[in-house]
Parts: sequence; structure tokens; C-alpha cells
Amino acid sequence: MQRQGKAKTPRRPGHKKTSNTEKDPVGVYCRIRPLGADDEECCVEMISNTTIQLHPPDGLKANRNGDFKETQYSFKKVFGIQTTQKELFEDVAKPLIEDLIQCKNGLLFTYGVTGSGKTFTMTGSPGQGGLLPRSLDMLFNSISPYQAKRYVFKPDDKNGLEIQSQVDALLERQKRENMQSVPKTPVSRQKADPEFADMISPEQACKYDSVDEDSSYSVFVSYIEIYNNYIYDLLEDAPFDPIRPKTPQSKILREDQNHNMYVAGCVEVEVKSTEEAFEVFWKGQKKRRIANTQLNRESSRSHSVFIVKLAQAPLDADGDHILQDKNQVNVSQLCLVDLAGSERTSRTRAEGNRLREAGNINQSLMTLRTCIEVLRENQMCGTNKMVPYRDSKVTHLFKNYFDGEGKVRMIVCVNPKADDYDETMLVMRFAEMTQEVEVARPVDRAIYALPAGRRHRNQAFKEELSRRLEERGGPSNPDDPELMNQLIDSLPALPACELLDATDDQTLPRLVEVLERRHRIRQMMTKQFSKAAITLKSMLQDFDSNFSAKENFIHDQRGKLGEKDKVISSQKTELERLENKSKTLEYKIDILQKTTNIYEEDKRSLQQELETREQRLHRELSERKRMEQRMQGMVADTKHKWEKECERRVNAKQLEMQNQLWVKDEKLKQLKAIVTESSSGSAGGGPTERPDKPQRPSREKDRPATQKRSASPSPMPTAPPVHQRHRRSHSTGGEKWVDHTPSTNLELDTVMQPIIPNAIKVSAPSEKALAKCHKYVLTHQELASDGEIHTKLIKGDVFKTRGGGQAVQFTDIETLKQECPTASSSRKRRSGSGTDDQENRVPAASSSHVYQKRRKP
Repeated sequence: MQRQGKAKTPRRPGHKKTSNTEKDPVGVYCRIRPLGADDEECCVEMISNTTIQLHPPDGLKANRNGDFKETQYSFKKVFGIQTTQKELFEDVAKPLIEDLIQCKNGLLFTYGVTGSGKTFTMTGSPGQGGLLPRSLDMLFNSISPYQAKRYVFKPDDKNGLEIQSQVDALLERQKRENMQSVPKTPVSRQKADPEFADMISPEQACKYDSVDEDSSYSVFVSYIEIYNNYIYDLLEDAPFDPIRPKTPQSKILREDQNHNMYVAGCVEVEVKSTEEAFEVFWKGQKKRRIANTQLNRESSRSHSVFIVKLAQAPLDADGDHILQDKNQVNVSQLCLVDLAGSERTSRTRAEGNRLREAGNINQSLMTLRTCIEVLRENQMCGTNKMVPYRDSKVTHLFKNYFDGEGKVRMIVCVNPKADDYDETMLVMRFAEMTQEVEVARPVDRAIYALPAGRRHRNQAFKEELSRRLEERGGPSNPDDPELMNQLIDSLPALPACELLDATDDQTLPRLVEVLERRHRIRQMMTKQFSKAAITLKSMLQDFDSNFSAKENFIHDQRGKLGEKDKVISSQKTELERLENKSKTLEYKIDILQKTTNIYEEDKRSLQQELETREQRLHRELSERKRMEQRMQGMVADTKHKWEKECERRVNAKQLEMQNQLWVKDEKLKQLKAIVTESSSGSAGGGPTERPDKPQRPSREKDRPATQKRSASPSPMPTAPPVHQRHRRSHSTGGEKWVDHTPSTNLELDTVMQPIIPNAIKVSAPSEKALAKCHKYVLTHQELASDGEIHTKLIKGDVFKTRGGGQAVQFTDIETLKQECPTASSSRKRRSGSGTDDQENRVPAASSSHVYQKRRKP
């Protein structure tokens, strides 16, 4: 029986982002904090408003050669030690608040070494408010006239917001007020918490003017921390148990329907003023984990994230109430992140929990660097590597921002003291790499199609109605009861209506007459009111048309102004680019000038060397000519000497041959005499006396002739003289040889063969084989005049050329000669007289190999 396969859960399709080709690089800024003491050594110098330079401290060598190496790093803007918190806010955080009001997300985080001023930059101190309080202050200053009533917007616990009616919101407010869990908004700044009362002075307050007046706004804040890679809610009210205190419950990350990451179960508090937001922030700040280390008295042991969420919904057509449509609610958020500083345990001397905290902090920052590196590689090289967002809660929470859900800004805080030089170098490299990452520009969200100016028209109508009522002497509020009483009193008074008699015929007619008069007055008032309403309506319509025309004109002017601003900004950007390009070209020109000087010096030295070698070459040529002339003289002398010697030997040989012929003639004469005597004796017929036999010349007689023949000089040896000192062959060394044996050579079956150890045998020489060896030998065969094969071993040394190739310089030649004894004896017999005299026979030479060596000059 076949088992049925288990059905799999279908995979959810990925989120398709809108195609947006416009991208902006991550804005990276640098802030330098002042030194703690005047006598401390400084290793950071501000070169310009966009460049800083790092100097290695005394006693530290920056490279292997032992030379000091200074490095420069560029940022979007550099803030020196004299920069105020307001100037920093104007350049970095203010554009993010403007984008937040325009329904765009933003991420701002501080990064740096522990003790570099990150928390001060984000939070600030009394009198020097940081980026967070100034951002909240600007937000509420901009939207305070257009805020919705409390609890009109309600979180749905799924990273979204719901809209409640006015009645439901009122019931919710009454319920919360009865529970007394909602903090009261302070009436004025003077009654605020003293911790934040003097954070921002009134003259430093700022606002955004381009706020949509036809929308209602509401602000929600939440405050979390990431401690040891766990997320904790700092605004959660956990029940306090002094007997069994409970550890705070960690939160988890979830993904909403728009594929944005959020912290599930996180408390979101609706705030209506800057002071109330400060109070909520301070409540969570007291719960944040800090500790005392060797480098910082109040070192942050966790990453804190303060999330500001702005809800925005359009008004209805009358401009009086919020449109009850959840799809028209736009939610934007700004995350203000204070990252914990990277630190080395060798400097902090952390132990126990502090050591574990430092390890988790460094690990999360390392994951952030890895994600930035992968993003940069994917964008620059066109790869599609997976970014490891999930390796850390910090990167997993903010992955949507790097995928194009909002602007990203980073402030690199630097402590210029020399002790932090190594950590500062790592921070600078990470900042330089982050600037090369581009984030997709957020798309503007669609606006609900309702006529503009609804709130203003509704407010103008109410003001005009109040003014008209005041002109008529009535109260400004049409719903006021006193207005109704005045209208009733203005009508004719009713007469006495008491009937005393049934036959009374005056009271009722009088009452009817008064009622008719009041009725006519009411009709007249109604007509006047209708006429006035029509007139007011026409006036309002004229006012609306004029107002819309002026609004269109202002909109056109603002559009033109925006275009001019874009042109100016583009020109500024182009000017900065050209300045940077000019600096780069100047730097390249300096490098090229230095390179040219170096090349000119090399050219002069090479010319001098060339002249020296030419002089040496001329000397060698002249020396060679002298040697050639000398050798020609020696050759002529030797030739003349050998000609004389050959003539002498020929004469001696002729004399020897004549002697041999004379000896043979004598023998023939003696033989003839013997034959003649024997024939004459036999013819006489009797014994006759035998004549004396001619006496053969004794050897003593022949010895002078022999001595005369041997007196001729013996032929000179043909082989060159062998050195008396024993010289061993070069081929027997331990060096490596290239044995070049052409394929046309014949195999000789001789006993003695040229065998070279450690040799690479090739049929044609190659540069690869020559590069591996030190010696070279060529086996060459040629046919001699006597018909025998002579083998020559031409040897040389291998050396490298200046161009990187290989060359061979020949040193000497070994000749291998083979002789046949039968051929030599037959040739000698043919050259002789044919007699078998053993004394005159030349003994045959045995087969041997003659090694002849000649050095090449």
C-alpha cells in the first residue's frame, strides 16, 4: 500500500517592493568630542568640514617599515568640538522630522567607541538638549494645532492603528481617567520635570511650516532596549514583588502585513506634548542597563531604541471630523538608536556579567558591519548574496530601512584621545564603507482626493457666524441658551390669558392678535435670516474662490521655489563634486610629478650605464681586433712552421722508401745469382765446386740504414696536448643539465656512452626546461673525412637575461671519435709495397674514444 505524502504548507510569496531607481547613500556624519584634559595627547585633527585626519600616537608604528602613517577620512559633514547641539540637530535630525510629517520613515543611530559621547549626542543634558528632545519639540510645535483628541487613534497590536468614533474615544478617555493611569499633560513648561525643564530654550524652538492642515495627527512613543541580544520593553509596568522579584519578559520580533518588522507586545503610549513625551522617555531611561567600567563611569550595556510613531488621517468633507476609513490612515515612524560602544576587554578589564555584555555588544556590532559589507558588495559587484540580518536583533529590527523603507543617517562619535586610536581606526573604516551603501528613496504616499482647505473653511465659517451674532448684540456662540432667551424677549409680550367669564369675548381676540403679530415677526426674522445666510454663503463662496486662487498661486510659487532650490542644491552638489574632483586631480598630478622625477632619475642613471657599457664595448672590440691580428700572425707562423715540417717529413719518407727499394733490389740480385749458379752447375754434368754464397748483409750492416730510416722525425701527434693536471668533466657535477639530443641523431652501439646524471632530455630546447637547470649540453653528430661518425658534446652555462628570459653561454666542446682497426690496417697495407716483412708492418690501433676539450674564448 502506497503511503500518502504529507502536504506541505505553501510558501508565502515575498514582498514585492515598488520599482524605484532613485537611491540615496547612507548619510554618515562625524562628531568630535573635546578632550577630557588639556595635557592629553590628541590623535584626531579636523582638516575641513568634511575631512578628518588621524595621527598615530607617539610610540606606535603604523606600518612595517617603522614610519608614521597618517590617514584621512571623508564624511558628509564633520562637526568639531565647538559645534552646538542645535547646529547638529539642524543638519542631521531636522530633515528626518520633516520627512516624518510627510509620511516617510527615518532611522538615526549613533556609533562609536565607548566613552565617545553617543548618549550625550542623542539625549543631551540640561541646557544642551540632544537630538531626541529637539526632535520631539519640533514635532509637537509643528502639529500641535492639528492634533486629534486622545484615543481617536488606537493601536491594534499588529503594528497598525484603528480609528474610533468621537463617542468611543470619549468613553475610552473616561475609562482611562477613572483608572488614573494616564499621565496628565503639564499646563506649561515651568511645571515640567526639572530633568527636562531647561533642555531646550524657547528661542531655540523650531517648527515645520508645510504641515497638511486638512489632516489630524497623533503621536505614539515606545522605548525598548536590546540587551545580550534580547529585546526588553522599558515602558512595561511589571508588578513589583519584593519577595520574589520577576525578571522582565523579553519580546519577540514579528512581521506585519506590509512586511515591516516590529516588536510584538510592546507598549505604545499616546502623547500630546513635548513634556509628556519627555516624561515617558525618562520613565524608560531609568530602567535602562548601565554600569561603571574602567573607561566610562556610566557605560551603556545595551542598545536603546526610542520609536516615535506619527499617525495621520484626513478630515471629512466638512473639515470637522476625522474620516472614518482605516485605509486612509498613514503611519510613519522615526527610530532614534543609541548603540552601545565597542570596547576591548583588555582595556575595560571586564569580568563576569560585564564580560558577557561586552561580548554580546561587540558581536551585534560585528553583525552590523557584516550586513553593511554584504549590501555594499551586492550593490557594487552586482551579486545577490543573502544579507545576514537575522544574526542579530539590531539588524533584524532595522532591515526594512536598508531595503528602502526610509532614510538612514549615522553619526560617528569620535574621542580624539590617543588611547582610543586603534578602536577609532576600525570605526573610521566602518564609516567609510557605510557611505558607499545606497538606500532606495522612499516613495511619496497618495493623498486622499478631497478639496484642500476644509479645516480652514470650517473655522472661517464658525468665526464669521460668531462675528455676525456679536454685531446683532447676541452671544458669539449660537448654541448658547442666553441667545434663545434674547430672541424670545424680543418678541411682543403675551397678554393676560385668564378667562373669568364664559361670555368674555375680548381676551381671546386679544391673544389671537398678539400671536399673529409674533408670527409675522418670526416670519420676517426668518426671511432676514435666510437672506443673510444666502448673502453670507455667497460671500463665503467668493472668499473660497479667492482663497483657492491664492492657494494655487502660492502653490505655483512654491513649486517654482522648490525647483529653484533643487537647481541650487544640484549646483552646490556639482560644485562640491568638482571641488573634490579638482583635489583628486591635484593629488594625481603630484603623484605623476613625483613619478616623472623618479623616471627621469632612472633615465639619467640608465644613460650613464649605457655610456659606460658602450665605452667598455669599444674597448672590448679594439682588444678583439688586436687579438685577431695576433692570432692571424700566430696562425701564419704556425702554418709556415708546419709546411717546413711536412716538407721535411716527405723528404724523410722518400729516403726511407728508396732504402726499402734498394734492399729489395739487393735481395732480387742475390736470388738471381743463386738461380744462375744452380742452372750452370747442372749443365756441367759433374760435381763442381760450389761457389761461395754471397754473404747476406748482416743486421749490423743494415743497422745504419735502419738507423738512417729511424733518424727521420716521428710525426707530431694530431690530438691537442692534454693538461698534466687531472681535470674532471663538468658533466659529473651535482648540477642539473638540459640534455638536448636532436631527433635526427643516430644510435651508436659503442661501449662508452655520454651519460649525464640529473639531466632533462629534450629534442628541442624550451624556456621552461632551461629555467629549471643550470647547465646545457648539445649532442651533435657529423661525418668525418674518413667516413666515420664524430660525436660532439657542446656544453654551456644557463643564465637569466634582463628581459626575464633564459640564455646559454657555451664554454667547451667534447669530441667522441670512433675508429675501425681493420679499415686502418687495410689502408696501410695498400699504401705499402706488399711484402710480408713483419718489421715494417704498422701495428693496428685498438678502438678507443678520444676526448678532446677546447674552451671557447
